[in-house]
Amino acid sequence: MPPKFGTSGLRGRVVDLTPGLIGAHVAAFLTACPTGTGLFVGQDLRPSSGRIAAEVIATARAAGLAVRDCGALPTPALAMAAMASGAAAVMVTGSHIPADRNGLKFYTPTGEITKTDEAAILAALGTPVPPRPEGQLTPAPAVAGAYVARYVTAFGPAALSGLRLGLYEHSSVARDLLHAILQGLGAKVLRLARSDSFIPVDTEAVDPATRATLAAWCRDHDLAAVLSTDGDADRPMLTDGTGQVIAGDLLGVLTARALGARVICTPVSSNSLLDQLPDFDAVTRTKIGSPFVIAAMEAARAQDPAAKIVGFEANGGFLLGFDAAGPAGPLPALRTRDAVLPLLAPLVAARRAGQSLAALCAALPARVTASDRLTDMPTEASAAFLAHLSQEGAARAAFLARFGTETALDRTDGLRIGLQDGRVLHLRPSGNAPEFRLYTEAATAAAAQELLADAMAAVAAALGRN
Repeated sequence: MPPKFGTSGLRGRVVDLTPGLIGAHVAAFLTACPTGTGLFVGQDLRPSSGRIAAEVIATARAAGLAVRDCGALPTPALAMAAMASGAAAVMVTGSHIPADRNGLKFYTPTGEITKTDEAAILAALGTPVPPRPEGQLTPAPAVAGAYVARYVTAFGPAALSGLRLGLYEHSSVARDLLHAILQGLGAKVLRLARSDSFIPVDTEAVDPATRATLAAWCRDHDLAAVLSTDGDADRPMLTDGTGQVIAGDLLGVLTARALGARVICTPVSSNSLLDQLPDFDAVTRTKIGSPFVIAAMEAARAQDPAAKIVGFEANGGFLLGFDAAGPAGPLPALRTRDAVLPLLAPLVAARRAGQSLAALCAALPARVTASDRLTDMPTEASAAFLAHLSQEGAARAAFLARFGTETALDRTDGLRIGLQDGRVLHLRPSGNAPEFRLYTEAATAAAAQELLADAMAAVAAALGRN
């Protein structure tokens, strides 16, 4: 499929991300959105990211902008640095998708682009940019240092003292910074499986072979946890001491609790145990995607400027909407999806309570989620299939016959179906990749995984994937 532009940015196959296409979208962004003091540019570790970053920089300089080349760094570190300087930013990354694809994420000086920004950028595509004196280019390799200091300052140099932690490095752009943060907090860090080739780690759909490897690392090296992120480090992956992957929405709940948050904004796909907890004053459900979460956070902020608001997604990306206090120091708001905070906060909370991560999670209500995806699934086919199920009750009943009777239906984003036995099945085409996403929820991990496997097979058959 051709490159697609949306609120998550521009995504497409590398061969289709031509200099002309990159230049046109960057120029439209610069025309339609505020840029403040200039443009910060960062990239992940994909082979194509350096070339694409150079094209972004050239387009911005031709438009007269001062550009800071930040090199390879996490998306939230880039966004934090740009916002602190009152600048816009472009991150070259395809996030968790394979290396034959890449993309751009756009930030104004106030944070991620909104749906309104998206419409303005699309409207500006093809608008000529008047020639201006070439903007200055400044290398900024040390920008990420402030990101490390943020967490060491907030949690303190003894926060993880003595803990043996595994760092699954693969090709995450955060691998060296995360190592520095963990060491700065006093942990003993075992660096694992660093890769010179890009590995598309999806923290929402960890495959069985990786899960087995994580468990083996914990067992063989006596680790309290294994930490990792996706490629651009805005989605976390954390295991307990047995190697069991902790779902991203549970990391969100644990992090929100640790920070004393009172208002939660999260997509409809997040675990419903949130509704059973007394810790929070309000929970707002949104469509899936950080722009929708941010919009809900801003609406909540407008109602109560002093509210302790956070947002998170089922993939674990966490947005801090208020100036919080860590155990050792301040933790300023960071209204962009971040992976490091939801890795650290649960670890520190468990250590301060004298508990394991498994025990911390076991204290939550017994609702377990699971998720996976069918890759290389044309968006048009996925959308047509889902529309058929949504519009035709008989077709939906026939599809659900093997799973149970429908008792609730939520069309906020895709189809979220409540079943008579209390399980939940959520079907949704991805908004930024040719993938079909499935989410399940049940009272036990085994029941959630069983429903997920059966639903994956049923959807694959329905879409002609044998």
